[in-house]
Amino acid sequence: MNRELSGKVAIVTGVSRLEGLGAAFCRTLAEGGASVFFTYWSSYDEGMPWGKKERDPETLLKELKEYGAAAGKMELNLADADSYARLFDEAEGAVGSPSILVNNACYSVNDTIETLTAEHLDKHYQINVRATAMLCVEYVRRWKGEYGGRVINMTSGQSKGPMTGEIAYATTKGAIDALTVTLSEEVADKGITVNAVNPGPTDTGWMDDEIHQQLALRFPSGRVGMPDDAARLVRFLASDQSGWITGQILHSEGGFKRG
Repeated sequence: MNRELSGKVAIVTGVSRLEGLGAAFCRTLAEGGASVFFTYWSSYDEGMPWGKKERDPETLLKELKEYGAAAGKMELNLADADSYARLFDEAEGAVGSPSILVNNACYSVNDTIETLTAEHLDKHYQINVRATAMLCVEYVRRWKGEYGGRVINMTSGQSKGPMTGEIAYATTKGAIDALTVTLSEEVADKGITVNAVNPGPTDTGWMDDEIHQQLALRFPSGRVGMPDDAARLVRFLASDQSGWITGQILHSEGGFKRG
C-alpha cells in the first residue's frame, strides 16, 4: 500500500454521511498515511432530503483509525465566526498541526429569481465564502512549514456554465474560484499550494433513479461520478507529487456535457 502521506495531518470539513464526498476524502487521505480530523454539522443534514444519520460520523472515525494513523472529529457550525480558531485548536490537540486543508463544507438550497432573499443569500455566503476564506486564513497564519502546505477547495464548475434554480449556491461557490487563484499567489512564498476541485455531478446519495439515469447519458462513459473519483484527485493534490500545481481549478467531472 502506498503511504505517501505518512506524517501529514489533514483537516476535512463538511463530513457527515458515509456516502458523501467528505467521507471519501477522509478515507483516501487516511489510506495514504495521513492523520485526519473532520467536521460535521447535524442541524444542516436534518433539513436536507437525505436527513441526519446519527452514527455515520462515529462509524467513519472508527474506519479512519483502522488505517493506522490518528483521527478525530468535531461537530461544528462554520457559520459561527469563532469556529475557525476553535477547529484548528481542536485538530492540533487531537492529531497535530495540519499540513492539508480540504474545504468541503457547503450550504446548498435551491432557489430561483422569484424565491431568492437576502437571508437566503447570507446563509450561503456564511459557509461557501466566508468559512472557506477564513479557514484558509487560519491555516496560513498557523503554518510553520517551509514547503508542502496544501489547501484544496471544493467548487462546482460555475465557470463552465449556468446552474439555473441555484442562484445563491452558484454565486457563492463561484467566488471560491477567485479566492483559489488569488490566494495561491499570496502564499506561494510560504511553500503552500492552493487548488480547487470541481467533481461534477456525483452520486452521494441524493440522486433518485430518474436523475441518475438522465445524468448518466451526459457522460461519455455512461455513468455518473462517484465520490472516489474526486477523492483520488484530492489525494494527489495533497501529496508532494503535486508541488508544481497551484492556482488551478481542476474539473474532475468525466467529460460531463452541459446543456
